[in-house]
Amino acid sequence: MTSTEAEKALQGELFHAFVPDLVAARRRCKYACDRFNKAGEVSRRRLVELWRDINGIDDAPLADHLSDPQEDDELLKDYPWIEPPIRVDYGTNVRLGKGVFLNYNMVIVDTCLVTIGARTLVGPNCSIYSGTHPLDPALRNGTAGPELGKEVHIEEDCWLGGNVVLCPGVRVGKGSTVGAGSVVTNDIPPFHVAVGNPARILRRIETSLDPSQRTTDVFVSVEGGKGVVEAIAAVDSQLLWRKKIVPAAILRVSRKHFRLRADKSGSPT
Repeated sequence: MTSTEAEKALQGELFHAFVPDLVAARRRCKYACDRFNKAGEVSRRRLVELWRDINGIDDAPLADHLSDPQEDDELLKDYPWIEPPIRVDYGTNVRLGKGVFLNYNMVIVDTCLVTIGARTLVGPNCSIYSGTHPLDPALRNGTAGPELGKEVHIEEDCWLGGNVVLCPGVRVGKGSTVGAGSVVTNDIPPFHVAVGNPARILRRIETSLDPSQRTTDVFVSVEGGKGVVEAIAAVDSQLLWRKKIVPAAILRVSRKHFRLRADKSGSPT
């Protein structure tokens, strides 16, 4: 079976964007964005409904409306917060996690799948481009030629400053921060800060969300704070290691409560 142009696009293959069904899909999304952007002073519920029109993939009914505006807003707290105006190409290739915030002037070219993980914050004037074009002008050939795309993924708990651009095919790892004005052309690993054009890794973020940085609570009995003792360490109720340690290896001491840092293998560092 021959793939449709839309299927080719989602698979990252060359496709023609100016065929009738894709033109109609972009027009549908444009009109939905216009309604969202011109909504004016409307309720949170109405903005959620208008975003769902843009997204075009969720037709499940919202929770029943409550007369108290604050209580009604609480029902919708997990839906994304989006400040108008926003522009999206197709809408149907965008996936937003719970509690995502998109500030104003957001642009999403969703030729391929674009995902933004839960609790991610995106500053104003940001752009996500999952669409691109051939470099060879003879192949590119204006609107008569083919284009292609690559998926873009932003994992959970990220923060993008204002005027950030994400280029096709990049992934921003969990918990990472991208500095204002950066152009991201390569993947950013989890829990790192990246800045610049092109964006480069600046430093690692210290956080308890990073499993490799997790501290381990150890309860032992030490007589006089000297000698060698046996310690049992556990994280989330799972035994990591049982071994002899010397108190000198303990990083923080509070009477009988010792906190040691464990590496990925579970051994103390």
